[in-house]
Amino acid sequence: MSDASPDIERLAAQRLAADEQRITGSRRTLVSLGGAWRAFWRAPSPWMISAFLVAAVIGRVAAGSGAWWELLVPVGLVALFPLIEWVIHVCILHWRPRRLGPVEVDSLLARKHRAHHADPRDLPLVFIPWPALAWLLPSYVVVAWLATPTTTSMLTLLVSVYGIKLGYEWTHYLVHSDYRPRSRWFRSVWRNHRLHHYKNEHYWFTVTTAGTADRLLGTYPDPASVQTSPTVRSLHAREGL
Repeated sequence: MSDASPDIERLAAQRLAADEQRITGSRRTLVSLGGAWRAFWRAPSPWMISAFLVAAVIGRVAAGSGAWWELLVPVGLVALFPLIEWVIHVCILHWRPRRLGPVEVDSLLARKHRAHHADPRDLPLVFIPWPALAWLLPSYVVVAWLATPTTTSMLTLLVSVYGIKLGYEWTHYLVHSDYRPRSRWFRSVWRNHRLHHYKNEHYWFTVTTAGTADRLLGTYPDPASVQTSPTVRSLHAREGL
């Protein structure tokens, strides 16, 4: 990547400062956590995910007790999620459109994510698109059924997957909302994701954590050492897309 021009650096710094001022500036009427929570439920994806989560919880309770090792399922998923999140973000959301003969391979998730980068303040673009969830949420049932040996373990896996997905949606929404970071943990997550959107789209890929999978996979540099990307708002623009 070539060095960004001083004009691009200055514009990126202004954008980042303006966005953070809107969130943390004392002159802004800040959104409360309760207000953000109520606004979160105006989008379709939380309701869709919650419907599957509630169904999985009811099924798991009805199935009765299972094996002790099922407790490892949610623990393992939570531990692995930063890595899973990183891979999805890099390989699926940042997918560069490709042509296979006359067919262009470019998923809805990738297109919506490019629009999200173009306008990170557009809250509807923060959520997982409902047409994608319409097939993705049921597909987890098939995957869980194939991947687990018992009904109880299958339902335990589904509860864990849907719960984590709902947690991801809430965290991603909260980071982009006008809620002011209060805890040290959320402030680090908030800052990490804003660096991805306003500094350089090639780093800081995790959303629900900071300094986890990115540190492991080499995408957690010192921000002061990274040039501001001229394509942070227009992904793949240098490829002419």
